[in-house]
Amino acid sequence: MLRTVAGSGTAAEIAPAARLEGELVLPGDKSISHRALMFALLADGESRIRDAGDGADVRSTAAIARALGARVERESGEAGNVNYTVTATGGAGLRRPSGVLDCGNSGTSLRLFAGIVASHPIEAILDGDASLRQRPMARVIEPLTAMGARVEGARDGRPPLVVAGHRRLQPIDWQTPVPSAQVKSAILLAALAATGTTTLRESVATRDHTERMLRARGVPIRATSADDGGAVVQVDGPAAVAAADERVPGDPSAAAFWLVAGAIHADADLVVRRVGMNPTRRAAVDFLSLMGAVIDERPIGEGSAAGEGEPVADLRVRSSDLRAIQLMPADTARAIDEIPILCLAATQARGRTVIRGAGELRHKESDRIDGIVTGLSALGARISVDGDDLVIDGPTPLRGSVVDSRNDHRLALTFAIAALVAEGTTSVLDASSVAISFPTFFADLERIRS
Repeated sequence: MLRTVAGSGTAAEIAPAARLEGELVLPGDKSISHRALMFALLADGESRIRDAGDGADVRSTAAIARALGARVERESGEAGNVNYTVTATGGAGLRRPSGVLDCGNSGTSLRLFAGIVASHPIEAILDGDASLRQRPMARVIEPLTAMGARVEGARDGRPPLVVAGHRRLQPIDWQTPVPSAQVKSAILLAALAATGTTTLRESVATRDHTERMLRARGVPIRATSADDGGAVVQVDGPAAVAAADERVPGDPSAAAFWLVAGAIHADADLVVRRVGMNPTRRAAVDFLSLMGAVIDERPIGEGSAAGEGEPVADLRVRSSDLRAIQLMPADTARAIDEIPILCLAATQARGRTVIRGAGELRHKESDRIDGIVTGLSALGARISVDGDDLVIDGPTPLRGSVVDSRNDHRLALTFAIAALVAEGTTSVLDASSVAISFPTFFADLERIRS
């Protein structure tokens, strides 16, 4: 399925599937895997992490935790996931790294480690690949600087970042200009070294893994709903992070690709095991159900061994008759990582789907607005962009074509799923980028298709 293309890395050639049937186990949730490793670095003692994702982004975080002084042992787990044992001596044990901290393609690694380094008396350079170097970091630089750290970007606030931390930062009351769980988490991690209460205000509540996991590790953190529909998060510092074990649930963003595949294919019956159903992460499931997707949800407990944990469920999806919906900016923010695959679902839904306020997608691993419009248009979809809004008319038959993923894993995954219902063969350029979040994707695809 994968072949080498001169100048374009690897391409995947994917023919349409006659049927989709089987069970799938997902990569460990990327957001939780990152945080479990980071919080283990900050804890005093041993933390065991089961079923972590083994994508390139999480490997970057594990390598940085080692570089900052933790002992990180890794062993193979089930279904392509991995288990980690992390031993650290608490925040006081963080050491100045001997070299640049390479975040690879991971914006989560760069932003959250900026908050960690800012709260310790060390200096570090955080850098990444060419794609990450194009992503703006001013929304992290400004609050961390306001707290007393020194954070400098190379140009226009872009990586590499030089971060010089301080053991006693100042608490702040901060309104995030654009909802971002990464920015929120960076501030909360820095606030662990602030004397007093740090308050963070969001116009739209973003994913709350950081709050749940820190609370489970003994950090005094509070989250409330704001009168304007947003959220307020407060943390009292200075605060220590306790060691804890974690079982990572399946990544709901990865699940969304299979849910759309099952819903848009004419002959499909798929079961996706142990999907994380955190209320702040399940928007794609809810929006697909609103579109008419036949999705059965069976709760099976919680994925975390410590504290509150994360709700987990098995999901079954079958061929569905989809209808168009409209997403307002607050809806779009809740499902920002899943918007590309939801656009594909909309191409097969009856009517006009409008996804409003998607401007944040321009600042991901690629300009995902341009990438998804260009790629799906090449496959025959009727999709356009109006400012920050995406407009999709359906249903539209798709045809095989050559599409460029722009080395963006979510675009590559979206186009690969589209190929399953397109007429003729589709070539997805830079398809190896799926390894960023879903290393076993193509093997799983071959196993459930016929």
